[in-house]
Amino acid sequence: MDPGALTADGISFAYPAHRFRNSGPTNTLHNISLSLSPGTSTALVGNSGSGKSTLVRILLALEKPTSGTVTFGSRDVQSGPVRSLRWYRQSVQYIPQNPAGSLDPRMTVSQLLKEPLRQLRVDGNHQALVAEALDRVEVPAGLTERRPGELSGGQNQRVAIARALVVQPTFLLADEPVSGLDLPLRDTVLSLLDSLVQGEGLGLLLVTHDLGTAARMCHTTAVLSAGRIVEQGPTGQVLENPASPAAIALVQASASLQLPSHVPAGAL
Repeated sequence: MDPGALTADGISFAYPAHRFRNSGPTNTLHNISLSLSPGTSTALVGNSGSGKSTLVRILLALEKPTSGTVTFGSRDVQSGPVRSLRWYRQSVQYIPQNPAGSLDPRMTVSQLLKEPLRQLRVDGNHQALVAEALDRVEVPAGLTERRPGELSGGQNQRVAIARALVVQPTFLLADEPVSGLDLPLRDTVLSLLDSLVQGEGLGLLLVTHDLGTAARMCHTTAVLSAGRIVEQGPTGQVLENPASPAAIALVQASASLQLPSHVPAGAL
């Protein structure tokens, strides 16, 4: 096993029985196993309600699984109290689908990026770390004192990515990060994420419903259906020769899917 891997092993999750209804726990995830490594990208695909968001919340240590473990290298993420997870929250960062909902409209770009540095008690020159993160996502220094309402959708998404990068994580968990952007901006943001994986060695879990994005971006793909991973492997193999009914249905629903001429090494 990769000593730097982020691994979910046998993860199951059930919402508790509703105390006002005569019903048992509602199972959402069933025996999920998934491993992410630095410098690689994995697509998590599936229909709405398949359990993608719940799995991401567990990987972010925002929910505890009913059974199974999440480990970072050799460390069990779920074993200690929440207050002891500062190291993990610095190592694993989240990029939201809707940056407008995650960026406080009252704060400037500079304040938004300094906030996680302060909350996670990151050492170093915070001003320099903010400048470095903004430079990595090509946000001009002149925008640092603007607020989200003064920025475009694409600029806000870059700020959201910079906010994740500023604490210098090992992994990014991105939930449909380009679904609200028009095509040119979508291509720009995906190229940025790809450069963070290929050029800087970050690990990426990309939650997406767009198989074309998975084909372009990700080394491996996992197909989630009704709370179970029903298929996973190299992206080209999963999308060109789907074996599970869920994967076949997703590919058939994306009739225009074509694997790009350039795919990540190891994806075929």
